[in-house]
Amino acid sequence: MADIGISVALLTPFTAAGPIDTALMARHAADVMAAGARGVTLFGTTGEGASIALSERPAVFGAMTNAGIPAEQIFAGICATSTGDALAQIDQAAAYGINTFLLLPPFYFPAPGDAGLREWHAHVFAQADPRAKFILYHIPQLTHVPLSFDLVIGLRTAHPDRVIAIKDSSGDWDNTERLLKHGNVPVLVGDERLLHRAVALGAAGSICGMSNLYPARLNTLFATGQEDAALSREVNAVVAGPVVPALKTLMAAHSGNAAWGNLRAPLSPLPDPDRATLLSRCKTAQTDE
Repeated sequence: MADIGISVALLTPFTAAGPIDTALMARHAADVMAAGARGVTLFGTTGEGASIALSERPAVFGAMTNAGIPAEQIFAGICATSTGDALAQIDQAAAYGINTFLLLPPFYFPAPGDAGLREWHAHVFAQADPRAKFILYHIPQLTHVPLSFDLVIGLRTAHPDRVIAIKDSSGDWDNTERLLKHGNVPVLVGDERLLHRAVALGAAGSICGMSNLYPARLNTLFATGQEDAALSREVNAVVAGPVVPALKTLMAAHSGNAAWGNLRAPLSPLPDPDRATLLSRCKTAQTDE
């Protein structure tokens, strides 16, 4: 598989009344791609995908299409515990020509084990639209359902026409390195601070949140394999607290559009003192040498 490069884990803007601001979302997608991103990933962790109803998703797909975002450069996050709900989300996106999916494991059930996860994924792959390709999503600090090395390699081996990559957002370099060195499955890195190390071992790219703010810098980082130390320091500030509220705080500050600060419950904005601390730390992160 060719390099995926930088796919922006797109933030989802909401109006003050609560609905998705599809026009702002589509403009943002076009902007980050014009700045060098290879594509956008919708409804992932950064995009508050677990808070977005099935009925809301088509309006976003339509807005992306109307904005001229090529369907092949859009990845759609799948967040479901039942295979039926996962398949419904896949079918919705496929109707808009979107055929690449970032697939969370079923996250409600504690410690399902590799056998259960293998079967769940196999059911999805067997019933999904034949055009659908999947990026496995390993983010155990949120799902509490880790994708073991053996499971990932087994799914790739058993379903090579379905599993095209894994996104490793664990922040565990040992796991990322093991996957990269094995070479069986292309690896996308979720933690921007690890991307330069992963590039040296052949990483396929990144789906990451900071590319909402700095798509050109992330593109350069991936192209050169050289760490952006100031960016790494800013990531440290973001992950020190709730990540999505922090990213939306920064997006509102960078864009000058306060609407980017809107979050959907159960997430809530940072308290004013935390917001001030974050903005100060990120400003310092970009100026310190």
